Amino acid sequence: MATESTPLALPVLPLDDEVVLPGMVVPLDLSDTEVRAAVEAAQAAARSAPGKPRVLLVPRVDGTYAGTGVLGTVEQVGRLADGDPGALIRGRDRVRIGAGTTGPGAALWVEGTRLEESVPDPLPGQVTELVKEYKALATAWLRKRGAWQVVDRVQAIDDVSALADNSGYSPFLSTEQKVALLETADPVARLKLATQQLRDHLAEQDVAESIAKDVQEGVDKQQREFLLRRQLEAVRKELRELNGEQEGEESDDYRARVEAADLPEKVREAALKEVDKLERASDQSPEGSWIRTWLDTVLEMPWNEHTEDAYDIRGAQAVLDAEHAGLQDVKERITEYLAVRKRRAERGLGVVGGRRGGAVLALVGPPGVGKTSLGESVAHAMGRKFVRVALGGVRDEAEIRGHRRTYVGALPGRIVRAIKEAGSMNPVVLLDEIDKVGSDFRGDPSAALLEVLDPAQNHTFRDHYLEVELDLSDVVFLATANVLEAIPEALADRMEIVRLDGYTEDEKVVIARDHLLPRQLERAGLAPDEVTLEEGALRKLAGEYTREAGVRNLERSVARLLRKVAAQHELGERELPFTVTEDDLRALIGRPHHVPESAQDPAERRTSVPGVATGLAVTGAGGDVLYVEASLADPETGAAGLTLTGQLGDVMKESAQIALSFLRSHGAELELPVGDLKDRGAHIHFPAGAVPKDGPSAGVTMTTALASLLSGRLVRTDVAMTGEVSLTGRVLPIGGVKQKLLAAHRAGITTVIIPKRNEPDLDDVPEEVLDKLDVHAVTDVRQVLELALAPAARGAAPEVPVAV
Repeated sequence: MATESTPLALPVLPLDDEVVLPGMVVPLDLSDTEVRAAVEAAQAAARSAPGKPRVLLVPRVDGTYAGTGVLGTVEQVGRLADGDPGALIRGRDRVRIGAGTTGPGAALWVEGTRLEESVPDPLPGQVTELVKEYKALATAWLRKRGAWQVVDRVQAIDDVSALADNSGYSPFLSTEQKVALLETADPVARLKLATQQLRDHLAEQDVAESIAKDVQEGVDKQQREFLLRRQLEAVRKELRELNGEQEGEESDDYRARVEAADLPEKVREAALKEVDKLERASDQSPEGSWIRTWLDTVLEMPWNEHTEDAYDIRGAQAVLDAEHAGLQDVKERITEYLAVRKRRAERGLGVVGGRRGGAVLALVGPPGVGKTSLGESVAHAMGRKFVRVALGGVRDEAEIRGHRRTYVGALPGRIVRAIKEAGSMNPVVLLDEIDKVGSDFRGDPSAALLEVLDPAQNHTFRDHYLEVELDLSDVVFLATANVLEAIPEALADRMEIVRLDGYTEDEKVVIARDHLLPRQLERAGLAPDEVTLEEGALRKLAGEYTREAGVRNLERSVARLLRKVAAQHELGERELPFTVTEDDLRALIGRPHHVPESAQDPAERRTSVPGVATGLAVTGAGGDVLYVEASLADPETGAAGLTLTGQLGDVMKESAQIALSFLRSHGAELELPVGDLKDRGAHIHFPAGAVPKDGPSAGVTMTTALASLLSGRLVRTDVAMTGEVSLTGRVLPIGGVKQKLLAAHRAGITTVIIPKRNEPDLDDVPEEVLDKLDVHAVTDVRQVLELALAPAARGAAPEVPVAV
């Protein structure tokens, strides 16, 4: 704390924007009029009083005097280092300034009261900690400045007041902060204030040093990178000179590359804008790498590259016939496309309405019929590049349209990558397994394909990554799918559907002989003249060892057969060359798995008992034969009604109800004991219960099975049927006639019943199949029963099977 003593009369020595605290020794320039007047007045007063001349050092800020000054003694008067007259003054005590008074000399005299300071002894614990903190902070600041001698001096100060006033030497304190220290009379409070000021300064200094360090590191990195780039340019220049290259061949000069590239006008403008951004961007900016990647992609695109179509129509047809047997629909469509392209080119109609003459075909059919390999054959026939894009399992829309460039690792979509891979703007692009495309939270890829596969829109296709228009109107898109219903309706509407319903047995034999056998001989390490397969063996492989729409299993059987022959030859069990006959198949690869129903023993056939009929169905693997079994429950144990088993869908269940209702209402005219249907429960079963089944085309089959059950007449083994039945007995049209007839032909069926309104579909069925099938087109169920049911034995009562 501080107390006031006896008033003093002192000359005022004003200090402009400077503050002197007690304990400080400062030199003052006597050239200043006010300083000289105060010193001379103090010297005059000291002649009549003992001691050194005394002045009152008062800070003056913006012309205003502070309320507290410092009593200073003039220690010495002489010359300063620069030769000007000066005085050395030492601050002694704080003085509270009072009223003005008179005194010798020209100086201003005031009355002041000396403030006596007192600190308790010993120091309290908090004050001791404060002293330690101040000394530690002051030592840290002085060490940073290298003032090691001053550190010792500060450490030697034990007086609280003197330690606080020692802050007056700090150059980082402003005049206002020093005035605050001067006017704080309490030593402890003054030391707290000095500690806080020193702590704040050190914190600011740490931040400033951190910023300066970061700036210096950045500058050093830029300088180092600049130096390395200069060295790299010098090395490249030397390499160009050694290789005899010109200066303008620098690959990193994107502007020169863009201007030299043959780009469409809008693409060139977009590329030059990106080059401007690249030149303005710093080398450390991540945007620079994005722009370089985008420019590389744009420059690698074949914007003006087009392959010339082979307009040899007969030659293209010969190529397709040589590489694929059958598939006449697709071959005719490609031949038509080439013919139209040729005529348009001859008449200068290559581009009409900004669009070229591309094509979008969807090849729909069961697995193994050659959809994927057909795409490559089409490209070969047309003389175009071929690219395959696998879409099975794709769930991200960006896979089709590309990613936005703002994402890390962004890439163009698969369509753009296919064009880039092909190296031309008019390749044949095969979109494989388009029906297997899925959708989730990342979008719907099939929706993104709508623009790609729309001939009216794809000449201005925009990829999210490129963000420039890409003309796809000259691309031939071939999409493959197993199930047409799995393709969204809007997408299927944009494509021309071409169905590949499978091969006939004759076609399979030709394919196996001309394509599969040579390929498998090579894979088995056998020469063409070492193993020969007779046509009868190939036909039996296709008819009894495999039963499929395609030829994959047939190729596996041929491969298995050749492997067996090669292994026997290596073991010394068989000599080559060897001709495989029909009789050799069982010894080599075992018994056949698909013996036709008509070739089995009559007692072992499924239709050897009443209540079993043969139907035709279409599955994801093509057409197939479907058997329907019916039985009646014991009237004493079974409840009346209809039981359906075999994993049936709602539509098929309704068809069963319709068949039962028709027989109940028209059983009398058909001479059937319909009373059994009222008293006994009917059970209809479709074997292969693990396979889901649905659709209305089994209506006539179920009606025939129930009629056979009630009448006791067997269903003919060689008859298969398909068609929807109505309550009045009408046979309504269904789909998949070609696939169903091919399945019937494979199964050894000779008579097929179809709806009358499906007769036009017979034009799509191969002639060799129709020649071997007796196809009946009917309009009423009564006609079906007359054709399908065998005549009843005379005098024999109907035997109705009873379910146990």
